[in-house]
Amino acid sequence: MPVWHGIECHYMPRPFCAPMAQRPAVRNTGEYSEGMTIAQTLTKAQATGNDFLMFADDHGAYDPQPKEIAHVCNRHFGIGADGVIRVTHPEYVADLTDAQREELAKARVDWFMDYRNADGTLAQMCGNGARATALFIQAMHLAVVTEGQPLRLGTRAGIKTLTPLADDPDLGTQLFRVDMGPWSIGEEDAYTVTVDAAAGEGKGTFVDMGNPHVVTVVEDAFTSLPVLDNLDLSVQPVVEPGIDEGQNVEFVRIDEIDAATDIGEATMRVYERGCGETMSCGTGLCATAIVLRAKTDISHWRIKVKGGTLRVDVTDDNVMLTGSAALVATVQMMQER
Repeated sequence: MPVWHGIECHYMPRPFCAPMAQRPAVRNTGEYSEGMTIAQTLTKAQATGNDFLMFADDHGAYDPQPKEIAHVCNRHFGIGADGVIRVTHPEYVADLTDAQREELAKARVDWFMDYRNADGTLAQMCGNGARATALFIQAMHLAVVTEGQPLRLGTRAGIKTLTPLADDPDLGTQLFRVDMGPWSIGEEDAYTVTVDAAAGEGKGTFVDMGNPHVVTVVEDAFTSLPVLDNLDLSVQPVVEPGIDEGQNVEFVRIDEIDAATDIGEATMRVYERGCGETMSCGTGLCATAIVLRAKTDISHWRIKVKGGTLRVDVTDDNVMLTGSAALVATVQMMQER
């Protein structure tokens, strides 16, 4: 049982969850500690390298604050993660509008993914986080989650439906397909994207996935940026004209297209607002596939990111994201921190 920097870690095997007849009465993963705004016991999870600290808040006992989130997400002074996910009931999410609450109540959605970026800011949606949340709900027996049976999850970007799938040799194990819902795309190549200390610029296209994205295709005739592998994403890319709320920025290279099968392959890197460059970004992968579809008429994409490979399927009405997730460890935080 290793202990690092005052943090006790228990590694988790791959979960097996038998169906249950009804919800248990208490599902908190950690005991409430006075003065703490997140649970003392956290689960470390990852979905294609996008990593999260998670806990269940069955009774609305916690109100995560940016300072504490930034601390636990710090990879040197805390535990380290791209964000914190509080799995709770919709009635305990204070920032929801009346319309959002009505939608969730009408659909009888039990669990809500309250996601915060590593800097503590609120996030509307995270496709990788949604898969990790579904696996967490399954492993902690918070709901019945079985292969082929959909789970509805509340998010700030609306209700998302996740379906557990069988293992796939290309995509991995513990797979979930996420119906990411409707999307919208702006004028093609309407934005200019530059990267600090790099010569050249790229053209970006805006996509709304419930959160804002600007996608730039590199290594083509319309960009003078360095090749994808050489981009320095240690600092935030500059997008012009600016977007008031900020945006995630994706850089993608088209690797292969097969018009006969309507399947394409691509490689992507992403800079997430509030996080920096991450190993993967679910909504960013969807935004990327939407832009690639607009440019190539190919609707089905296998996209490689630093954390693995995911499948994205785009229609006029919605977009589906399929990828793996894993629970890594249970982490016990010390009260004095």
